[in-house]
Amino acid sequence: MSLQPQGEQIRKAIKWISAQRTETPGRSLADLVEKAGAKFDLSPSEAEYLLRFFTAKPDAGNA
Repeated sequence: MSLQPQGEQIRKAIKWISAQRTETPGRSLADLVEKAGAKFDLSPSEAEYLLRFFTAKPDAGNA
């Protein structure tokens, strides 16, 4: 197994979760984040970041 830069694992997890949400829209975000944490060896704070990332509302100023 090769070492990945810390941010690379987060990016991979975001892509994976996004794909999973498209494939199985009924699956809970918490379950997906938990699975991504195990799959990509994320710390609890990184998993928390993923939850915030997917639940954050888009910035209305950029619409």
